[in-house]
Amino acid sequence: MREPVPTESGQVLGVPGTDRSITVFRGVPYAAAPLGPLRWRPPGPPPAWTGVRAAGTFGPMCPQPDADARSAGVDLPMSEDCLFLNVWTRAPSARERLPVLVWVHGGGFRGGTGADPRYDGERLARKGVVVVTFNYRLGALGFLSTPGLNSESARWTAGNYGLLDCVAVLRWVRRNIAGFGGDPGRVTVAGQSAGAGTANFLAMSPLARGLFHRAVAQSHARCPGDPELRYLATSYRTARDAERAGERYAAARGARSPAELRALPWRRLVEEGTAADAVDDGVETGSTAKPPLFRPVVDGWALPAGYAHTYDGGAQNDVDYLAGGNLDESGAVPEDAIAALRARGPASWRPGAPPVHLTRADRLAAARRKYGPLADEFLRLYPADTDDEAAHAHNRAVRDNTRVSTHLWARRWGAHATRPVHTYFWTHRSPAQRPPRAGHGSEIDYVFGNLDPARAPWTAQDREIAETMSSYWANFAATGDPEGPGLPSWPAYDPAAPAVMEVGARFGPAPVATPAVLDFWRRFFASQDAW
Repeated sequence: MREPVPTESGQVLGVPGTDRSITVFRGVPYAAAPLGPLRWRPPGPPPAWTGVRAAGTFGPMCPQPDADARSAGVDLPMSEDCLFLNVWTRAPSARERLPVLVWVHGGGFRGGTGADPRYDGERLARKGVVVVTFNYRLGALGFLSTPGLNSESARWTAGNYGLLDCVAVLRWVRRNIAGFGGDPGRVTVAGQSAGAGTANFLAMSPLARGLFHRAVAQSHARCPGDPELRYLATSYRTARDAERAGERYAAARGARSPAELRALPWRRLVEEGTAADAVDDGVETGSTAKPPLFRPVVDGWALPAGYAHTYDGGAQNDVDYLAGGNLDESGAVPEDAIAALRARGPASWRPGAPPVHLTRADRLAAARRKYGPLADEFLRLYPADTDDEAAHAHNRAVRDNTRVSTHLWARRWGAHATRPVHTYFWTHRSPAQRPPRAGHGSEIDYVFGNLDPARAPWTAQDREIAETMSSYWANFAATGDPEGPGLPSWPAYDPAAPAVMEVGARFGPAPVATPAVLDFWRRFFASQDAW
């Protein structure tokens, strides 16, 4: 695709990828710059231009704490003028109709960028998928709610600007992606961590209905009764809680009105001087873990209701779904790293980080707090008499929790949906993480096929796994079924057969848990307030 591509705003000219059969379009505006009076407004239409716009460089990152910007691994400035997307396509012309995968980056709703090299779409594009990545507003700039901001809205809603940016991307894709050889009738929303949370929220949002047809949630999709979802990237806020927290946040910066807030420099709004600037400590999670302060809001409009109410009423968008979790996340750690982690002491705490219990005393106290009247049964199910046994029991419990929760999520989701669900559990320990582990986000390199030799000593096995994973994801985007020629069979979710697809260290169905374990977690989740 070497000719300019027309969009609703003007023509854009891409550049060849490393593989010259792929064309990359970087830094394409999908909405108006949210500057000045447009700060904390729903995204407006993108600006128009005359002539041909060169689309060879990424746009700036959305404002975020410096530490999050550094972790993105890109050398880009930060600016409120950040609502840009990027497209990778192998289509030689607009006559093609290739499936589209829209990737939502993670980062706890406070960091990240669609320009992260781990999300480079070239290798997926080789498999016949048009890949779209993008930026969305983060932190206070994306999710602040105050009484004043609410009063500006005809619907009395504020706090979901970052989520509305995601809807704006999907609308842009619906109107423009055909020019890049993409099929607006085959759009998949995929993401990891906060990106997975966003995929979940878009699947519950009437504003996104009809704009996409498949969803991929890579860590996490959780049962509404699972306390873990309250602080992970699946967490949301009520409108009242968001308004109260936002009012305190604004007052701490000397701003009482929307005008005073808009007069503040953006760095003043993203800096985190205290823990209260980063964390929502008002959410009871059954543990010490707490969610990030800024995240999506159940506002009655973009998000009409929480998980349980949405699913039980069949109000979700009926899309094909692929969702799963990882072996060494949510508080589980590699077994050969336990001694070193215990010697190191408590890890640095951050919003959304799960607790890790490496001693018997710590685990006993945590079990009493989280499981209450079911604590004794939990401790019999996962027994431990020493610190090492406790750490291993902790790992088993966390992994069972993950698998069972996703299994029960799929049952709750599918009760009023007609499209198939596929679940997975990622088990390959990546050399890109130190120590090697199947940790949070470790599957991303394999899904995109981006095994950069500068990042890790990848092996032939890693490359084989990446070929399989990226093929599964490409097939799912194309048909709603990850299976394809030459790939291990991946059965769709069956509520009567508690199995999950293991991917990574091996490929094939595996039991979710033993009957006794499955029964315990089902009863525990049922005993909790459903979100």
